[in-house]
Amino acid sequence: MDQVCMRAERAPDEGFAMTIQDKMQHSAIVEGYMSGFGNEFATEAVSGALPIGQNSPQRVPLGLYAEQFSGTAFTMPRTEVRRTWFYRIRPSAAQSAFVPLAHAGVDADYAKASPNRMRWDPMPLLPGSDFIDGLVPIARTIDAPDCGISAWRYAADRPMQRSFYSADGEMLFVPHEGQARFRTECGTLDVSPGEICVIPRGMKFAIDPVAGPVRGYICENHGADLRLPDLGPIGSNCLANPRDFLTPVAAYDEATGDHELVAKFQGALWTTTLDHSPLDVVAWHGNNVPYKYDLFRFNAVGTVSYDHPDPSIYTVLTSPSPVRGQANIDFVIFPPRWMVAENTFRPPWYHRNLMNELMGLVTGVYDAKAEGFTPGGVSLHPRMSAHGPDKDTTRRAEEAALAPHKQEGTMAFMFETHANFAASLAPVCAAALQADYDDCWAGIEGRFRGNAR
Repeated sequence: MDQVCMRAERAPDEGFAMTIQDKMQHSAIVEGYMSGFGNEFATEAVSGALPIGQNSPQRVPLGLYAEQFSGTAFTMPRTEVRRTWFYRIRPSAAQSAFVPLAHAGVDADYAKASPNRMRWDPMPLLPGSDFIDGLVPIARTIDAPDCGISAWRYAADRPMQRSFYSADGEMLFVPHEGQARFRTECGTLDVSPGEICVIPRGMKFAIDPVAGPVRGYICENHGADLRLPDLGPIGSNCLANPRDFLTPVAAYDEATGDHELVAKFQGALWTTTLDHSPLDVVAWHGNNVPYKYDLFRFNAVGTVSYDHPDPSIYTVLTSPSPVRGQANIDFVIFPPRWMVAENTFRPPWYHRNLMNELMGLVTGVYDAKAEGFTPGGVSLHPRMSAHGPDKDTTRRAEEAALAPHKQEGTMAFMFETHANFAASLAPVCAAALQADYDDCWAGIEGRFRGNAR
């Protein structure tokens, strides 16, 4: 994550370390530092595991193997390069061939891209599902998985006994129910609703519910890696502060025995069996790492005069496209915030946009809709489709007293992309589609009186 100074997530306590099946061992210390050419982080689960001064010496300390994990081409500008050196018990190359893995949701086709506005109810939980079982597509852009994004929902009520990675893109997780433990090659991150977690393209991980089921959204980003947006006239402060991003400390699993590894490649799932856990990295250093962020730490900006700025001021992370200023994906949130302005219609205004907007709700109520949009739900407003507040919300906003007001108890988000979406035809997704979404704008009367003056 370029130009972001992240700090280490605290390792889980020893009590937890001894209760998970593979008895992951955790380091208590991480070293994070800024180099002259971009961020660099380093951590070791066992003292002396990190080589000093050479990434791949003839013999790696402690009998480990050196392996470079590259998230960008070798020839990218130095400040754009993302790579991490792993020092692991066995190299990843020690595996057999993948074979296709059938998955009803992932294998389902997509509809033709449509200009219609769409909204889906929350996804039901299938009992006995792990993360892969409970992975359901919502929509993907027509250029995926070579560019653009794919949007998913996930649900799980049991730990993963297998591991997973996506070769198609990095994965931005937005949970809305339950605490999940992300076990990755770099270590462990605990993530709850109100936080996000980003897993780099190709990094192996597993997700375990900590207590009760977990559900959430995923933006699988097939384009340039997510990064903090430029601030421009805002200046050097506000929005997401770099110091609030957390990275894991080193952890390793040295368990042996049959272990399933599932890969997502060109939109399909593949599986192979290893004779060991792939989460066996004892030490690492680099910047191609998972991280998490607490959305409630976002420092929102607004206006105290009149009108209100474009929603781009709520951008947490962005993935640039070849067109300057037009993102492959902007991850935008609508957090708790003060609304202070004169003579102003305060909900989002009626709008048509070049970009395509896919929205979800983590908690509370979204201020542009009176009903029908709940945590776990999804709405999609394609390019140039007209949208905005429903009739009841418009009426209340026009009649509201314009005293300072704090928007509380809410967290909505948006995946905004330049590419057009095609909705998933997976049965569970189709069943959740609200056939009457357009009705929320029905009955908006024309009030023009040409001779009123």
